[in-house]
Amino acid sequence: MGSEEVHALESVSINVNRGEYVAFMGPSGSGKSTLMNIIGCLDTPTSGQYVLNNKDVSDMSENELAEIRNKEIGFVFQTFNLLPRATCLDNVALPLIYAGYNKTERDEKAFLALKSVSLEDRIHHKPNELSGGQRQRVAIARALVNDPSIILADEPTGNLDTKTSYDIMDLFHELHQKGNTIIMVTHEDDIAHYAHRVIRLRDGLVESDEVNPNPTIVDKSVV
Repeated sequence: MGSEEVHALESVSINVNRGEYVAFMGPSGSGKSTLMNIIGCLDTPTSGQYVLNNKDVSDMSENELAEIRNKEIGFVFQTFNLLPRATCLDNVALPLIYAGYNKTERDEKAFLALKSVSLEDRIHHKPNELSGGQRQRVAIARALVNDPSIILADEPTGNLDTKTSYDIMDLFHELHQKGNTIIMVTHEDDIAHYAHRVIRLRDGLVESDEVNPNPTIVDKSVV
């Protein structure tokens, strides 16, 4: 920042195992967004190592990082980031274009991903024909379509009302139960409580790293 050097992260050492469900929390400026960008291979660290699936991605080229992002990481954003003129099916199939699948394969995999988030009856709808919760489900289906190593969710409920937020978190719980690795950034305690491990950052340092002994689980039998 001009002549001032800012250390967004300092001496951060974190291991996330396959199948974990982790939430990062921290105030603005704590370093959680920088950490999320590094985990998502959007930024590269100026020093240190980042190993993803036994691959050191710290010194990879931009093309190599793009391939890692496409194959290993499923992104879920606060603002959904859907193409407004494309159908749900085409939005979900988009990562498969870059992965080299043909049209038939893309449509089949995209349909199955949408079915996994209970949106198989909305495949031909466009984003402006969906509710906020449905748009986020489309974004989650897009994140799942390439069978990534990690689902990376950045404030996934930030643009949703409370009930819809909990519905989306129920879906994340189901995805975790199926074996998906989930890493989420949130500033909301009730949302973080769905995770099985909560890491709090402050001033670029890990302030705490604790197992959540009682993660939120919704009882589907209660209406």
